[in-house]
Amino acid sequence: MTIRIVLADDQESVRVGFRLILDSQPDMEVVGEASDGLQAVELAARLRPDVVLADIRMPRMDGLEVTRRLAGPEAADPVRVVVVTTFGLDEYVHTALHNGACGFLLKRSGPTLLVEAVRAAMAGDTLISPSLTVGLLQQLREAGKPKVAQPVEALTERETEIAQLVAKGLTNAEIGAELFISAGTAKTHVANVQRKLDVRNRVGIAAWVWGSGLAQ
Repeated sequence: MTIRIVLADDQESVRVGFRLILDSQPDMEVVGEASDGLQAVELAARLRPDVVLADIRMPRMDGLEVTRRLAGPEAADPVRVVVVTTFGLDEYVHTALHNGACGFLLKRSGPTLLVEAVRAAMAGDTLISPSLTVGLLQQLREAGKPKVAQPVEALTERETEIAQLVAKGLTNAEIGAELFISAGTAKTHVANVQRKLDVRNRVGIAAWVWGSGLAQ
């Protein structure tokens, strides 16, 4: 199955770069581009893409409102939205996720994470830039030690190690290099940890690690 994608960004150079990355994937196709938020909503309604990649700061309608309209609780026929932006402000992250975003990436995250975010959205997961995971974890620290639930299924020693590295903000590739395993194997371990902890994303893993006193 080909993943159909709409790009929404007011900078043509960004759209061209993203299109080159995504169209080079055998299972992805960019089917439309929007230079402002309102056009993104209209394109999504007409083309019914599988995923919309939306910048935050756009003319006529920002990416947060685009996300709310396309993926929020009031959306009649929700579309998966991944927010990709230069600005990793905490309020943006929280608002985007609250509005139904399936991911939040910084543009500097690189092509591998961009492709991974699209695939995660299709799989029903939420991918957040690892550097933002660390920032959100810091907020939890300042708010006081959170209560954490026991895992649905006990983590193995390797999975606990993986979770600790996620809490440090490492990407799957960096975890692989650290543990001398492939990025794909690291990704599988992260998915298993999410399932066992019953959390939606890497931030949930990081919160569990810190709340359990396992942060290094």
